[in-house]
Amino acid sequence: MKKLAILLLVLLLSGCTVVRIDTSDLNNIVDVVLSKDNTLFNQVGKGYKYYIPVGVSYIDTEDFNDILYSNGNYYYLYIDTISYYYNVRKEYVLNNDAYYSRSININGKYGYLEINKQDDLYFVEFMYNFSKIEALVKEEALEEVILNASYILSTVKFNNNVITMMLDDEFLVLEEKYDIFTSKQETNDFLKLEESEEQWVY
Repeated sequence: MKKLAILLLVLLLSGCTVVRIDTSDLNNIVDVVLSKDNTLFNQVGKGYKYYIPVGVSYIDTEDFNDILYSNGNYYYLYIDTISYYYNVRKEYVLNNDAYYSRSININGKYGYLEINKQDDLYFVEFMYNFSKIEALVKEEALEEVILNASYILSTVKFNNNVITMMLDDEFLVLEEKYDIFTSKQETNDFLKLEESEEQWVY
């Protein structure tokens, strides 16, 4: 993996702690950010909330995905409230053929990060705490995308009362089945279409 040998001073979401993160090391980015107990939020969904860091914009919610945007890259966030509510877990199997593959177990929360090369781009699948971010990006954007995704996923919090009410109302029963625990290894047509056709101006 081509590394950008840079060090950034990153203000973590606690709002009061400055930590030096080596952003040329994906493992370090994930470990440092996810290990922090981040409590800020500025985005609220149906039974969950999370924090969108500075420089990342909320675009829309479509097909149970929140669409986010930053610096030319789209992030597709899916939060699996049903798996959270029923505490569903599946073990991630490392993919030796992937560009990058690792399982995650930090602060009692589980997930994985897998990156697969797809033509001249890289398909990122980052799952943590019953939430998953997908992105299709250039190699030079990987560190920034993983950093932003780590911040977002580290702040996801669930509202048990709201989820219970939605289940009682059969709100979630009709949701499309989406397996966040299994890597797709290749992006779907929905993500490709959004990347190629949608243009947003800021």
